[in-house]
Amino acid sequence: MIWRAEVVDQLDLYWEMHLAPRLAGLTDDEYFWEPVKDCWSLRTAADGKATLDGMRKDPDPPPVTTIAWRMTHVAFHVLGIRTSAHFGDSSLTMDTARLPVTADDAVATLERHYRGWRDAVAALDGAALARSIGDAEGEWAKRPMATLMLHVNREVMHHGAEICLLRDLYRANFS
Repeated sequence: MIWRAEVVDQLDLYWEMHLAPRLAGLTDDEYFWEPVKDCWSLRTAADGKATLDGMRKDPDPPPVTTIAWRMTHVAFHVLGIRTSAHFGDSSLTMDTARLPVTADDAVATLERHYRGWRDAVAALDGAALARSIGDAEGEWAKRPMATLMLHVNREVMHHGAEICLLRDLYRANFS
């Protein structure tokens, strides 16, 4: 049995039944809302280029992050850059990415990168699932692609739940 279908179905169920519906109607105010002092977010510089707050190693404890930070992280670090590295030409990096500075663009960007990842992994066969991930994943290089698929699912669900919670808190505070 190829477990790929189960892993893809899990991600699809989460996306279609939980996260995507909860992103409908996301406003720019919600997207950039900082619920506490010193949040990490997506920032736009004077030249118009957007960047994510953060550093190479997260501080302990890690800071609270905005919906903008979380959506950008999932769209690019979790899905887009991995799709480019494992199924494309590796041209998408945080340096080449155009980060979304509006809620509408963020939802569309996340959807596009979700679809790219989802469609690429859905096409894998058993041999591809067992093959090593490779150098793009650093210390995980020797692990099978199936391990990466499970990790991506966990990341999407983890951060997706946080995004939904932040929307709930925003609504409770401002509606």
